[in-house]
Amino acid sequence: SDEEENEEQRVTWWRTILEFGGVIVAALVISVIIKTFLVQAFYVPSWSMETTLQQGDRIAVSRLNRGADDIHRGDVVVFVDPGGWLDPQPEEPNKFKAFLSDALQAVGLLPQNTDQHLVKRVIGVGGDTVECKEVGGKITVNGVEIDETYLEPGVVPSNSTFSVTVPEGYLWLMGDNRAHSKDSRYHQEATGNGFVPVGNVTGKVWAIFYPFSHFGTLPDGNAPFSDVP
Repeated sequence: SDEEENEEQRVTWWRTILEFGGVIVAALVISVIIKTFLVQAFYVPSWSMETTLQQGDRIAVSRLNRGADDIHRGDVVVFVDPGGWLDPQPEEPNKFKAFLSDALQAVGLLPQNTDQHLVKRVIGVGGDTVECKEVGGKITVNGVEIDETYLEPGVVPSNSTFSVTVPEGYLWLMGDNRAHSKDSRYHQEATGNGFVPVGNVTGKVWAIFYPFSHFGTLPDGNAPFSDVP
């Protein structure tokens, strides 16, 4: 009868809605699991890591192996601002847009907003003595000069001198665009003396996935430190 046919159509319609909703929920759950435990997307907001990373690049960050024993000299890492490295960011005036953006970031469907995150290269780990004895001179780690092949030709390793010993459980981080990077050198007089706790590391950058002209994994940054004891 027509009544039975209409009832069957209603059941089919609700079944379709429930199946579609189930697919959406499953996708969101999977996305959250991936973001939490495996890979998270970030947006590069500045030119402090050029030309390894360029402003506007979308990067994939591995959240695996983030402990002190897993982070090595030469790794490029994303980390939470330890305090005072970033200027306060203005709030998004459109509350709905801000909520939607936060929600999509939370489940990993949008690259993580980097207002409270930075990306730099690990130059020293706990126990290392990192120095630049003269402006324009090479960086040394535990007395070994580092041939920083990831720097663009002509880039001065540091436009300031410094000598620090990294405490255990902390990192000394620098941007590849040395003249335009407010990194550990810049924050030596601030709380923490420029050292970043290992616990602040969100993960290691392992690939650029957009724009497609930059697509690919990062060049090896560990090799220049191979002779450091």
